[in-house]
Amino acid sequence: MEPTQILTIAAKEFRDRMRNRWVLAVALVFTVFSLAITYFGGAQQGTVGLRSIEFTIASLVSLVIYLIPLIALLLGFDAIVGERERGSLGLLLSLPITRLELLLGKYLGLAAALTLSTLAGFALVAVLLWRQFQWAGLFHYGGFMFSAVLLGLAFLSMAVLLSVLARERTRASGLAIAAWFFFVLVFDLLLLGALVATGGSVGGEALAYLLLLNPADVFRILNVFSLEDVRTLYGLTSIVPPALAKPWLMGGVMAAWIVVPLALAGWRFKP
Repeated sequence: MEPTQILTIAAKEFRDRMRNRWVLAVALVFTVFSLAITYFGGAQQGTVGLRSIEFTIASLVSLVIYLIPLIALLLGFDAIVGERERGSLGLLLSLPITRLELLLGKYLGLAAALTLSTLAGFALVAVLLWRQFQWAGLFHYGGFMFSAVLLGLAFLSMAVLLSVLARERTRASGLAIAAWFFFVLVFDLLLLGALVATGGSVGGEALAYLLLLNPADVFRILNVFSLEDVRTLYGLTSIVPPALAKPWLMGGVMAAWIVVPLALAGWRFKP
């Protein structure tokens, strides 16, 4: 495996996203929504503006949970199947490049575009927090942005896997939307329904470990347990025992969500 080949493909993929202004569009979406939520998230309580680091992060967590997985899945679902349908996959593979190098190059290019747009979208809020709370505010907010990037990379890996498995772009897009619905909307409802239906007799401590099967919940746990005042705002994640909710452990779980789907995609993409 040649790193130069991988970086060349990654640079081309990144340039393509920059050329069609995808990064700019996503960054603007994040900026508008993050500013609106930061300033008007407390309107129901009769207050507007920056209130605290805890409230700002708690408000933005919901934005990230809904938007970043969807954007990552839509960004990567046609990474491979799109090349196949356009007839350019065979041409790419005829070059002195392996399938794994092509896959990793495309993933890294898309990951760079997603990371840049995410950080750029939350940068303005970071400036506002620094002006009001100084460096103490940026420490936790920086951790929040880093975890948001990890969440995007996890769903991007999932999208690339779906792109390898699907034979048509329409099927890949359908699988990507279904994955978003399942992990963002349905997964927690199923666990909560099982917990309520059994009166709490089924699940117990095992329920906390089941949350690790969803990268969106891992992201919640990372941010919920980083700030004491936020824990009570997030239902199921509040039942996670402190021994399990260690930042380094949750970071490792999120890394596994990035690596495992990408490894499966590489294995499946072999000739």
